[in-house]
Amino acid sequence: MRPEHGGNSTGRANGLSGFDDEGGLHAPPDLRGWDKVRWWFHFVVLVNLARLRFIAILLVIGLVIMQWDTLAAYYDKWTRSSTEVAASDVEYFCPMHPSVVRDNNKEVCPICFMPLSKRKKGETQDAEALPPGIVNRVQLTPYRIVLAGIGTWPVDYVPLTKDIRAVGFIEFNERGQKTVAARSAGRIDKLFASETGQMVKAGDDLALLYSPDLTSTVEQLLDAKKSGDKKFIDSARKRLDRLGIDDQQIDEILTSGKFEARVRIHSPISGHVINKYVKEGQYVQEGTPLYDLADLSTVWIQAQIYEDDLALLPTNSDHTAYDGAGLPVTATTRSLPGQAFQGKLSFIYPHVDQDSRTTTVRFELENPDHKLRPGGTAEVTLKISPKDVPALASAITDSHSKEVLDDGMVLAVPESSVIDTGTQKIVYRQSAPGVYEGIEVKLGPRMTGTDGAIFYPVLHGLAAGEFIVTSGSFLVDAETRLNPAAGSIYYGNSGGTKSASSVTSVRPSTPEDTPSKVRASLARLSPEDRVLAEAQKTCPVLGSLLGSMGPPVKVMLDGQSVFLCCPTCKQKALDHPQETLAKVAALRTKAVEQESTDSTKSGPLNERSSSSDK
Repeated sequence: MRPEHGGNSTGRANGLSGFDDEGGLHAPPDLRGWDKVRWWFHFVVLVNLARLRFIAILLVIGLVIMQWDTLAAYYDKWTRSSTEVAASDVEYFCPMHPSVVRDNNKEVCPICFMPLSKRKKGETQDAEALPPGIVNRVQLTPYRIVLAGIGTWPVDYVPLTKDIRAVGFIEFNERGQKTVAARSAGRIDKLFASETGQMVKAGDDLALLYSPDLTSTVEQLLDAKKSGDKKFIDSARKRLDRLGIDDQQIDEILTSGKFEARVRIHSPISGHVINKYVKEGQYVQEGTPLYDLADLSTVWIQAQIYEDDLALLPTNSDHTAYDGAGLPVTATTRSLPGQAFQGKLSFIYPHVDQDSRTTTVRFELENPDHKLRPGGTAEVTLKISPKDVPALASAITDSHSKEVLDDGMVLAVPESSVIDTGTQKIVYRQSAPGVYEGIEVKLGPRMTGTDGAIFYPVLHGLAAGEFIVTSGSFLVDAETRLNPAAGSIYYGNSGGTKSASSVTSVRPSTPEDTPSKVRASLARLSPEDRVLAEAQKTCPVLGSLLGSMGPPVKVMLDGQSVFLCCPTCKQKALDHPQETLAKVAALRTKAVEQESTDSTKSGPLNERSSSSDK
C-alpha cells in the first residue's frame, strides 16, 4: 500500500538527510522511472546551469561590441539598394581647390564656398600644367598668411655694387722711403735727429759731419777764385755739390772767403726716422747709411683676394682701370672703427699663392694726420660697378636693362627672397592675393645696395613690377616640401579625412581681400577680355563675382563671349546656352544701370561740396 503525502514528505526528508550523510548526489529513493529522470533533468539542466546564464549573456554582449563594425557593414550591404551601391563609387571635390574632397555633396568648399562637383573615385581632375619655369603653385588662407608673417616686395631696378672684402696689413709706401748716407768720410760731430721715430720735415738738419775732404775742396775753390781760373772754379763747385754743399752755401763761401769744415746733412723728405745707424763722435766712410726715413703722407695696404674674384679686377699692365683712376677702395681699422679711409687699387701681384689660393693686391691710401700706422691691420672693401661685372655685362641683353646698367641700376631681388636648394634657385612670386608660384630664376653674383642690404641680380625668370615673397618665403617652401601634394595645387583652409592638407580655421580678424584678388585675376586677361569681364562682373551660373575664384573662364556661346567664375560652370553653360546668354545680358544691363545710378548720386554730392567750398 502507497504511503500518504505526509509519508512521502517524510521519505524525501529522510532521503535528503541520507544525501547529506553520504555526502553525494542521490535522487530521492521513492522516485521511480520517469519521475527520477525528470528529477535529474531539473537538477542538472535547470538548476546547475542557471548560474552560468549571466556569464553567457555577458560573453554574447562582448562579442557583439567587438564585431559591431563588421555587423554594421553586413547590415548596410544587405539593406542597401542598388542605386545607393552605385552612388558609393563617386566622390565630391572642389574644382578650384582639388585638395578638398568629400563623400557627400551636402557641404561646400571651406575655402571658396562654392558647391562641390561629382566625379568617380580614383578619377583625378585634369590639372592645368604649370608653365615652364614654375616649379610649384600654392594658395594660403589669410589667416595662414598672417600667421607665417609673409611679406611681399616689388621687383625693381636698384643701385648696386659688387663688394670684394679682404683683410690686409698697413705698410710703408716704398716710394716714400729714403736712406740718408754720408757723402764723404768724416766724423759725426752732432746729431740733430737723435731718436728713432722722430718726426722731421724736408730741409731740417739731421747731423753735422766734419769732413777733411770738404776742407781741401773749399781751399781749392778759393785758390781757383784768386787765380781767376773759371775751369777750376766749376770743377771745385761740382765736387762740393757731390759732398752735399748746395749752390747757396758755395756762393756764400766765394763771397765771404770763409767756410766751416763741417757739412750739415739735411732731410730730403718730411717723415719720421725709422732707423738711426750712427752716434755722435762716430767716424763714417763715404756711403755709410746714417738714417732711414719714411714719408707717411700715403701708405700701402697689402691684402689677399681669392682667385674667384680675380675676374672682377682689371687685367691691364698698369692696373689703373676705369678711366685711369683705379678701383675705389674703402678701408677701416680696429683702432679707428668709426672712420673710413679712401684710396684706390694700385697693383695686383702677377702670381697666386698655391697654399691659400689667393693673390696679393696693393692699395694706396691718403693718410691724413698719420692716423694709419704701418704694421696695423685694416679691412678693405672694393666697390665694383655693375657694368664692370662680367657675369652681368654678358648676360643682360635687353636694351633698357643695358641703359640702366650703365647708371649702376640692376633688376634685383633681396637675399631673403631666394631659396637655394643646391641645384635650383627659387623665388616665390605672388600671382594673386594668397596665391604664390615658385619661380626658378637665374641670378647673378651677390651684390650690395646703397644701405648695405644684400641683393641678387635677376638674369632670367622675373620682370619689373612683379611682387615676390621676402619674409616668410622659407615657410612657404617648407610647407610644399612637408606636404608634396600641395606643391602643384592650392591648399589652405580645408578639412575632412580626405583632405590633402591639414585643417586650419580662418579667423574673422583675417578676412580675404576679395577686391585685390579680383583685380589681380582680371589683370591676367587680355585688354579686350578684361573690358568684357568687368562689364559682366558676375558669373551667370553660380552668381559669384568674376575673379574671386581665379582668372575667369571664357566660353563662346552663339558667337558671344561669356565669362564664368570657374571651370565647373563651363559644362552647365554649354548645356543651356540661351538661358546663359539671357542671364549675361541681364547682368550687363544691371551693371550699366548701377553705374548710371552711382554717377547720378555722386553728381549732387559734388555740386554740394563745390558750393560749400565756395
